[in-house]
Formats: sequence, structure tokens, C-alpha cells
Amino acid sequence: GAFAQAKPATPTPSGGNGKMYIGTYAGDIQIFDEATETLEGRIVLKTGIPRSALPSQDRTRFYVLSATYEEIEVVDIPGRKSLQTYSLRSGNKRTRVVSMQADPLNRFLVLLTRTATKGLDRWEIGPPLLQQFDLATGQMTRAIPWPHNEARETVNLRFSPDGKLLYFFGDAVTILETQDFTEVETWPYSQPSESGLGRINLGSVHDFYDPPGTFTGLFTMEDPIQKRRIMGIGRLDLTARSIDFKPVGPAVNVSFAQAPDRKRGYGIKSEIGRYEFWTFDLDKGALISRAEFEGRPRMGLRISSNGKLIYIYVAGATIDVYDAGSYKYLRTIQMNADQTTELFVVPAARAA
Repeated sequence: GAFAQAKPATPTPSGGNGKMYIGTYAGDIQIFDEATETLEGRIVLKTGIPRSALPSQDRTRFYVLSATYEEIEVVDIPGRKSLQTYSLRSGNKRTRVVSMQADPLNRFLVLLTRTATKGLDRWEIGPPLLQQFDLATGQMTRAIPWPHNEARETVNLRFSPDGKLLYFFGDAVTILETQDFTEVETWPYSQPSESGLGRINLGSVHDFYDPPGTFTGLFTMEDPIQKRRIMGIGRLDLTARSIDFKPVGPAVNVSFAQAPDRKRGYGIKSEIGRYEFWTFDLDKGALISRAEFEGRPRMGLRISSNGKLIYIYVAGATIDVYDAGSYKYLRTIQMNADQTTELFVVPAARAA
């Protein structure tokens, strides 16, 4: 009625002209138009509810892991359709994907998997395996040997932009070539530029606004003498084999998202009953401001494609919108299904 007509087409301030993608319990990836903050389309998934979505380096596809952890679906982002599905089930053996990383040329995935084989009276749980999964044939082509024979429950992997090298972040960076996955170099990133500082621990990084082969995040390190944990802004360049670490202060639990201009970073500090927005100057490696806000028990954080808004999501069917400069709550985007994956904000140039 009259109320609907009075609603402005573009809320102010606007977050930009990008697209927002998020997986939901409706078994789809929903696409929101950032300018109007309305649902614009959906990509229906053949494998059902998505557990996670991994964008390809060229941003043309998502590799979606289903909620069963046993099925992978390839989604065409511009075409808004499902391209291919793969199931890792076979007979009495179940293979669950713990995490995955995609080759930049979209030839294969590197999967961290656990297998469970059903015996007569029990399930035999296998060790964690790193495996190469070929997208053309839908087959595991090889097991990738663990660097230094140390199997891990979780891995932090990155590819070089040309897909020729795989960087494995452990106590050092082990660099494997992707033809036979043999080690070509070890790069001890545990010695930062300032002497006397301990090993840097790379947190999880959402590198949407970083040029390929680089990423920026909030990293922690331990001072070996005092055993204090220090948090800082880390900028890692894989090709140049360099890490730039600027200490900010004592390590606390802060999530992190980078603004599109790469000059500002935003974080949320979560303690039970107390939530704070933090803003960082990434060039100086300094905390600029912090302020308490209402928050919610579980929160993910993204920055709008023009850098003016903060989107708070996770757990539920809403995305809360805040002003990035003043932290003022502006409005809430209502969704028609609960969220199951990360939120991806793709700028207009990329979205086209």
C-alpha cells in the first residue's frame, strides 16, 4: 500500500553498487543488490544446504561444500546456475571434507579430508589427509604428503596467483610445486623483522580486496621472553616472500575485515555481554577508535563495497547495517532464510 511506495529505493547512506552473496538453509545462495539491500536472485543448489562457499580467484565461481560435508558443487556466479556436483561417498566409506582450497586456474581443489569406514560393529576413522581432487574427472588424483610428515587437523593453505606453487602455513611456510607436490623451499616466516619477537600465527583471512598473492589480516605472535601474545596488522606477499607485521597491542579475540581501499580495517571484540567495534589504520598499524555496541552472540563482519557501511551477520536471517565512521546502527536487512555460509560482498566492477 502507501507504506510500500514511501520506502526509498536506495537507503542512505548506500553501501555501493556491489552484489552480496550468502548461502542459506533454503538450499541456495541468495544474491542481494547492495544499493537497494533487496533480494535480487538466488542460485538453487542441487546438493541442498551449503556449509561453506569458496570463491575462485577469478570470482567467476563458488565451490560449495554441502552440509553433509561429502558433496561439492560448482556454481557459476555470473550465470547464477549450478555447473557440476561431485559426491565423495563410495560404498561403506564416507569421506568428509574439513576444508578446501581452489587452484587459481580452476583445474583442481586441494581438500583436507577425514574418512570413516563402516565395519561390522564400528566406524574406523582414518587420519586427516591432504588430497588433490581433479575437477575434470571428479576423482581424487593423489594424496599430498604432509610437510615434515606432520598430519594436521586444520590447515592454512594459499596458492600462488599462477597456480604453480602451494604455500602451506605451519611453523614455517613450506612451498610445494603443484605438479608433483614436492617441496621446493621452506620460508621461515617465524622471524619477523624485529629481532626478539616470536612466531607469527596467521589467522583466517578473507582476502577479497587484496591483490592475488597478498593478504592482510590481524595476526598474533608470542614474545618468547615474556610469553605475552601480541596482536598486529600483518601484510603478507607470497611472491616477494615478505611479511610486514605492525604490532598493535596485546592479543585479544578480535575478528577482522578489510575495507576496499585497504587503508582501513575493522574488527569486533567479543566478550560475553560486551561487544566493541574497532577501527584500524592499516598503513600505520594503529587502532584508531573503538566503541561498544549492542551486538549479537555470534557475529561475522564485512565492509560494504564503497567502504562506508559495516555489515554484521551470522546466526539468523538478518544482516545489521552500521555506519563505518560513527558506528551508528542504521537498519536491518531481512532475509527469508537463516544463513549458513560467509557473506561475500563483490564490488560492481567484479560483479559485472
